This record gives sequence, C-alpha cells and structure tokens, in this order.
Amino acid sequence: MSRTRQPWLSVWALFGLLMATAATAAEPAGSADADAPQLLEAMVVSGIQPGPGLWKVSNADGHVLWILGTLSPLPRRMQWESAQVRQVIGESQQVLLPPSGRVKADVGFFGGMALLPAALSARKNPDKQTLAEVLPAPLYARWTPLRQRYLGRGKGIEKRRPLLAANKLFEAAIGRHGLSQKDVVVGTVKKLAKRAKVPVDQPLIEVVIDEPKQALKDFAQSDLDDRACFEQTLSRVENDLPLMRDRANAWATGDIEALQDLPDVDHLRTCSDAFLNASAIQQRGLGDLRDRLQARWLEAAEQSLVAHPSTLAILPLNLILREDGYLAVLAERGYQIEAPEAD
Repeated sequence: MSRTRQPWLSVWALFGLLMATAATAAEPAGSADADAPQLLEAMVVSGIQPGPGLWKVSNADGHVLWILGTLSPLPRRMQWESAQVRQVIGESQQVLLPPSGRVKADVGFFGGMALLPAALSARKNPDKQTLAEVLPAPLYARWTPLRQRYLGRGKGIEKRRPLLAANKLFEAAIGRHGLSQKDVVVGTVKKLAKRAKVPVDQPLIEVVIDEPKQALKDFAQSDLDDRACFEQTLSRVENDLPLMRDRANAWATGDIEALQDLPDVDHLRTCSDAFLNASAIQQRGLGDLRDRLQARWLEAAEQSLVAHPSTLAILPLNLILREDGYLAVLAERGYQIEAPEAD
C-alpha cells in the first residue's frame, strides 16, 4: 500500500497533518466588528524593509554559519529585502533551513478518505462537549466577546478543542491589526539560493504513524491539558497586540536591541506542550519531537560548519534568543557566537 507524505506544519499540529487528508472549509469569520477602526494597523510598518542582521557562528577553522532569525507575526504589508542576506548567500556554499519533519502513514487515497470521521472527531472536544462545558466560567466569559469580535457569531468554533479554538482566534486578531503569520523569509531565501546556484538543505526527522485511524481515535477520546494554552492565547489577544506590533516593526527595521529588550510571550510553546503531553502522543513515543528537531538541526549545522567556509541558516528568533536555545548549545560546544550589531 502506498504511503502518503504530509508536509510538517508545527509540532503541536502533528495530528493536523493527518487531518489535512480531509480538509474542510474554514469557519466563516462573520461580520462582527468588521468596520471597527484598525488602530494598530496604521502603526505597522509597510513597504520594503531589511529585517535584522545576522548572528555569526564560527569554528576553530574559521568557517562561519550565518544565522537569520525569523519572527511571527510580521507586518502584513511589508516586503522583506535584505542586501546582507543576498550577499551572504552569494558567498556561501549551502543554505540551511529550519528543522522540519515528514509524517508517514500507511494509507492510500481510499485510506485517507476513511480517516475523515476520525480526523474531524480529533478536532473536537471529547463527548461532543462545547467550550462552555470544558472551560471554567470566568475563562469562557473572556472568550465570548473576543470570539464575537474577531470570529463572528458562528457556533462551529464552540465545538473545537480549546487549543485549536484559541489558535483560530489568534490568527483572526493579528490579521485584523495588520499583522500576518505568513512566512516572508524562507521562500525569498530559496529563490536567492536558486539564482546563486547554492544548495539548500532542510534537516528532517521522519515521524511514522502506525495505525493512523486508531491514533486519531485515541487522540479524539483523550483529554488535553490545554487550559493554560487557551488562557495565555486570550491574554495575548487582550493585552499584547501592541507588543506584537512593536516586535514586528523592530524585526522589519532591523532593530536588534529592541527585539532583545521587548518581552516575548511564547504562547505557542505552551500550546505545543499541551499537545506533546497528551496520552495519545506520549504512548506513541512522540513526546520528544521538539528535542529531536533541535538535535537534527544542530547535527546538520555542525556538519555544514566542518564542510563549508560559509553557510546561511534560518531559525525562528525564539530558538536563537532562548537561554536554552540552539545558539546556547553551540556556544557550550565551543563555537564562537557573535550577535548582530545594533544600529
């Protein structure tokens, strides 16, 4: 039987990859608050922007790994164009993309169709419960006006797991305020590398899902400890839109000092923790996906440092700046790290 291969979206959306075999139409956004003034959007930068400078990782042989830190969300109307990145690619022998994964499941076309009921069930709360039934009353009271403002009055979202409902709300809220989670970096870097005839490598791990239908059923029936994810996401929508705007502007204009000073609430990590700690994930030995992705990328980075005088790499900024992030590991292994110079 043939294998289907789905692209990796994110750790906490692993089962979303399987659900993609039975994609459904998105929830209608509705018209609630559609004409509200977009106060933040007017203050989000637009046009051609250079983005931040590059981190420099050097080994004893003088080989260099240049790292561009990416950020999400970014200004929706911004066009990224970096002369430094263009120059580094032209002088490099390899481009290293962020770590990713390949999900493999023993299903053919008809097998994928058979996954549809289980896939849809996995997106919903167990026992057909609604958000009002699974969330504490004060937390649900915070959700309701935000849902009405950004998602309209449709009731379909009320059956989603808190983790998925919160993510839908977050996407709608940042979009309303001139921000976007669309990746504006990787595609551009790939094009520049192709023109310069520089090979592109993406470190991969392979995740094999045995008996995917049963896995989805197990996930659908399991409880997710995603209340913290839901609450933190609501807090970001309620309080952090100006902060997200400031960080997006700082990235776009290359203000490294501001990026380092502005606090970063990583609610997606909290959400991914909820997913990775689910019993259906743990029982299949998938709870260490984040560590496996990091190990695979570090392996590829060190190999490139040995083999090539110059490499350009791309990593999410939070993986660069975290105290236990990828650069911290490279520093512990003896590599010299230089941060971009502040303007």
